[in-house]
Amino acid sequence: MSEPTPRPIRVTRSRRPATASAVLSAIAVVALLSLPYVVYANVTSLLVNLFILLVLATMWNLLAGYAGLVSVGQQAYIGLGAYIVLVLAQNGVSPFLGIPLAAAGCAIAALPLSLLVFRLRNEYFAIGTWVVAEAVQLIAVRFPSLGGGTGASLPGLGGWDPALRLALTYWAALAVVVLALAGAYLLLRSRLGLDLTAIRDDEVGARSVGVGVSRAKRIVYVVAAGGAGAAGSLLIISQLNVQAGSVFSVQWSAYMIFVAVIGGLGTIEGPILGTVIFFALQQTLAERGAWYLVVVGGLAVLIAMYAPQGLWGLVSERFDLRLFPVGYWLHGDDAHTEGFFGRLRRLVGRD
Repeated sequence: MSEPTPRPIRVTRSRRPATASAVLSAIAVVALLSLPYVVYANVTSLLVNLFILLVLATMWNLLAGYAGLVSVGQQAYIGLGAYIVLVLAQNGVSPFLGIPLAAAGCAIAALPLSLLVFRLRNEYFAIGTWVVAEAVQLIAVRFPSLGGGTGASLPGLGGWDPALRLALTYWAALAVVVLALAGAYLLLRSRLGLDLTAIRDDEVGARSVGVGVSRAKRIVYVVAAGGAGAAGSLLIISQLNVQAGSVFSVQWSAYMIFVAVIGGLGTIEGPILGTVIFFALQQTLAERGAWYLVVVGGLAVLIAMYAPQGLWGLVSERFDLRLFPVGYWLHGDDAHTEGFFGRLRRLVGRD
């Protein structure tokens, strides 16, 4: 008696249609757009800071969660983005128009810097990025026109109505967040995203099937630098001043790492959840002084030990939920027997 013919394997992006996620995302964006009209200024200002951290965490997650690049020097591009906006404003360019220019400038600067830091591996790469950030800070404070070590005020916005300026800053920050999340989503659904998934799972195995590991990592590094530059430009616009010791502080990297770890590395949803939890803890415990740091640090240690996939990983595994499906699902009788790199070779047409 002949064996039954197995069903053909069908490949989809998600086990469920992504229409619901798209509709919910659109509703959320529309609701967020209207917030400056219905909430107090302090809430709007808080959301601007939340958006800035969410952009940074999303970019750092691309680096560490997919490309395996654990950087503690992304503050180099935060500070560089802020100072680019300052220089442009000093020469008559609107700070809001300076946001995309700052992002582009940081991405361009990341290309030669990547040639330097990519010569290092693992913990040496992390230390190298930190050294680069410190070097960029030392260069920035050498120019008196940029305020030196004491900082400088941002021209061009001082005479604006405070409510209008805050609303425009909020909408600019929201636009950057939407672009960062949409960009990460589209990047991870592309051929490059498939390469990054392979690199994350097994870099040696990825090289063996022809993945351009160095090229993929460099692209992600440049993209993350551009995102950090945009966040830095939002930071100076929201504060109306820039101080080198603040924008180049390694504390920014600590925030990114904390948010990505507690939310979940290697997912788009993880940094979103992590940012919300971080700000909830900050607003609840900040007045308790050192206890705030103890709780935040303890939570990070517990999640790293007992839930290395992060809180979103627990939710996703428990409820089989993915708001931004970027991987591949195989449906069929033999789908469970096919290894990842077998699927990878078939999906990219290398068998």
